[in-house]
Amino acid sequence: MTRTIAEIAQALGVEAIGDAGFIVTGLSDPQLAKSDELALAMSPRFEQVLIQNDQIKAAVIWDGADWQALGLEAALTVPRARLAMAQLTTCFAVPQVHQGIHPLADVSAKAEIASNVAIGAFVSIAEGAVIGANTVLHPGVRIGAGVHIGENVICQPNVVIGADGFSFVTQTPSHPETGRKTLGRMAFQPMDGTLHKIHSLGSVIIGDDVEIGANSTVDAGTVRPTLVAAGTKIDNLVQVGHNVQIGRDCVLCAQAAVGGSAMIGDRVVLGGKSGVGDNLTVGSDVVVGGAAAVLSDIPDGRFVMGYPAIPLTEHRAQQRALKRSTKGGFQTNPE
Repeated sequence: MTRTIAEIAQALGVEAIGDAGFIVTGLSDPQLAKSDELALAMSPRFEQVLIQNDQIKAAVIWDGADWQALGLEAALTVPRARLAMAQLTTCFAVPQVHQGIHPLADVSAKAEIASNVAIGAFVSIAEGAVIGANTVLHPGVRIGAGVHIGENVICQPNVVIGADGFSFVTQTPSHPETGRKTLGRMAFQPMDGTLHKIHSLGSVIIGDDVEIGANSTVDAGTVRPTLVAAGTKIDNLVQVGHNVQIGRDCVLCAQAAVGGSAMIGDRVVLGGKSGVGDNLTVGSDVVVGGAAAVLSDIPDGRFVMGYPAIPLTEHRAQQRALKRSTKGGFQTNPE
């Protein structure tokens, strides 16, 4: 795949600098770039790399850089580097799953499949599932019965949507139930620990423009659907429990977990390895830092960290106090 500097400039909404007809075959790190590649050097820290690598003829450079002094024949400048990365990689992206249904996919005759879908090998789609237009299901994806997937959805390899939720009950109150009620003040006594399964009949609704990363799961609701609203992006190895309701344009980073029946607002970010307890509410525009554990409701607009998750300012104060109490760090030899 090749692109001219003029074509790339148009995609980015910027002006081409130098030779607008210069043809590039792809994107590259400045340290590895070849003469026919577009070097991504959007920070002044790449200045010496551009000067020293005389193979680089075209680059995306930082605002204010002298492209001629850097030895370039063509260049582009962008106002926001990370946004430019999204636009640039879109220009050169090659579809990993081709349109249509792969002959090795297992698609129920009772599923509803829209036009312009791409369904890879070993994908399984159960009866009653609905797959919207322009959706891409990579190899190994499993779509359960009755799942509704919107348009322009991407499911990376081995995603499972609509498996039964993890929901069991004992004949009498379980140890966790008793412990919460007594605040752990009483020793647990032997009981009938037989676990009775609560089946998941509610399936899942996935909104438009959602992406779900490899090996992530979204469990079916008990009697109401689990919901992932439009625009939300889910990383690899994320667990979304049964009955969870996730709002629009959220970001769930790798190994995040959302407990059953939790409510997540719009534009929420869950950092890597963070967790939200079951039946809790996280308001809109909340950022939950990496490895934080949400154990109580979080109101709108907060940035929380730690275990349990508390406002960032309080968490930092606690960390400073802890550091002072340990005199600056861990002792390598306490004795």
